[in-house]
Amino acid sequence: MKIFINPGHCVGSDSGACGYGLTEAQIALNISNRVSHYLAAVGYTTKVFQYDGLEEIVDVSNYWDADLFVSIHCNAANGYAQGTETFYYLDSVEGYRLADCIQNQLLAKVPVVDRGVKAANFFVIKYTNCPAVLVETAFIDNPNDADLLVEREDDFARAIACGITDYVALQPDIVDFPVDKE
Repeated sequence: MKIFINPGHCVGSDSGACGYGLTEAQIALNISNRVSHYLAAVGYTTKVFQYDGLEEIVDVSNYWDADLFVSIHCNAANGYAQGTETFYYLDSVEGYRLADCIQNQLLAKVPVVDRGVKAANFFVIKYTNCPAVLVETAFIDNPNDADLLVEREDDFARAIACGITDYVALQPDIVDFPVDKE
């Protein structure tokens, strides 16, 4: 199982959303590296790729022949909004299933507001060749969510990793049995 992990935005060039001294690019990278570590510990192959260009991100994932694609972000709005939400591409049944598994684990492991599993037309989840999701962990510009992003960073990572393993566990095993020709 090959899992492509895309930390949103890019440290050093596009910080993404900011709040309370935090940058989305750094928080997303920290969480992504932890997710990669946990998935590698259970035997999955992972690739963490943070870059500004959306086409390049998709191209690298597709060229690498990923089985699953997970993009990790922090949200921002007005300082009041809070919570976690997980997006899947509009017509992807498998993307929905992966998003649902991750969202359920986030709610079980981190005390965040449930903003739900939502369909979207985001470039990185639309053009990948595998089931893909985009996780908005929490609102970096909300004081309570920002605290969670710092204090519960590992819980976010464990939840995303567990959501991925939950999804994989739900997939039917494909076994090729030899056929006897009598």
